[in-house]
Amino acid sequence: MPGCANIIGLSCIRCGASYSGSTEIDSRGCPACREAAPVNLKPVYASPVDPLSIAPNAPRSMWRYAHALPCSLDDAVSLGEGQTPLIEAARIGRAMGVPNLFIKDEGRNPTWSHKDRFSTVAVSVARAQGSTVVATASSGNAGASLAAYAARAGLDCVVATFGGAANAMLAQIRKYGATVLPLANKMDRWTLLAEAATRYGWFITSPYRVPVIGSHALGIEGYKTIAYEIVEQSGGIAPDWCVLPVCYGDALFGVWTGFQELFAQGAILGLPRMVAAEVHGSLAQALATGSDRLEERSPAFESLAVSIGAPRSAYQALKALRESSGRAVPLNNDGLVQMQERLAQDEGIFAELASVTPLLAIARLREEGVITPDDHVVAVATASGLKDLDRSVGQAGDDTIFRSTGEAWDWLGHNAAALLAWQR
Repeated sequence: MPGCANIIGLSCIRCGASYSGSTEIDSRGCPACREAAPVNLKPVYASPVDPLSIAPNAPRSMWRYAHALPCSLDDAVSLGEGQTPLIEAARIGRAMGVPNLFIKDEGRNPTWSHKDRFSTVAVSVARAQGSTVVATASSGNAGASLAAYAARAGLDCVVATFGGAANAMLAQIRKYGATVLPLANKMDRWTLLAEAATRYGWFITSPYRVPVIGSHALGIEGYKTIAYEIVEQSGGIAPDWCVLPVCYGDALFGVWTGFQELFAQGAILGLPRMVAAEVHGSLAQALATGSDRLEERSPAFESLAVSIGAPRSAYQALKALRESSGRAVPLNNDGLVQMQERLAQDEGIFAELASVTPLLAIARLREEGVITPDDHVVAVATASGLKDLDRSVGQAGDDTIFRSTGEAWDWLGHNAAALLAWQR
């Protein structure tokens, strides 16, 4: 496959059908499954992937695992992504009845979201294949990430978005020099990108056809490195549960694939159960009915977690949940902002609203007795809370300006008396 030194072909993640390396990745997925259950493809590597094989001079980024990714280190377009911290969240964990809780803070990536793991691979492949324009349909994080990596690679970037996207993320996209196209009808984004791929050969990284199958199959491989790092940072042990916010399931499937590869190489003795924190419940419905075809749900409310607000997920997420005996937990806006503030105030982690949905899912599964107090649980916080401040901050705090230190002390006495206790 051009630009993919490690790849010899593609295969269907549902039926296993094999396709040549020259097969176009066009957001339609497997031709054999298209009518029954549209599904993404995955790359087939020239030799078995060994995530444990790390070169002594490997970079301090996720490209230390280049041997397990579609393109070589020589072709990598990198901003130092990956190697994000795995933080013990003992205080909030104890309050939830899950004392062995850890947060994988993906907000520490270069553009402050996990999408950088996808974009670094996708843009590396695009440049190696000779593409000059990369494009995506995005509500924010994916667009900001792709724009940054396109800038790094010297490529043009187009982001098709929609009215109502978070202003901070749109500003970030434009600062990287990308062309932003806001469309009133969300689905027009995909029509535009499909036409661009056909007419001009743009390298499209997001889904752009209906029904959705997920993002570009090669970019998704970047998410495997989250699993590799979790295991490394946990002393070679996989968690009992790994919980992510889920839209189309790109990251969920990628992380699950990473754990599977580690298990196949004997690096871990068991596999975690995966959990999808979702909004409108398409995965929960498919799990309940046994269907392989996810149905579009009619949104009953407008979610504050805009990054995962799509009305339908994809088969790849369903596959990860079924194979891991996992769960899908539909969530509304109740408690979302409060959990964001609690995580920030208890653990010092300020996460995007979508990124705290895993904590709400964990709390619910603990209440139901599905997760036990002894379980080792990892929640993946996918992006920084700076991304959607216009959604998470409804009203500014007290903006009083004190005219003297006396006024400040008086205010503290009335509003924060605990701060005035003598420190010993």
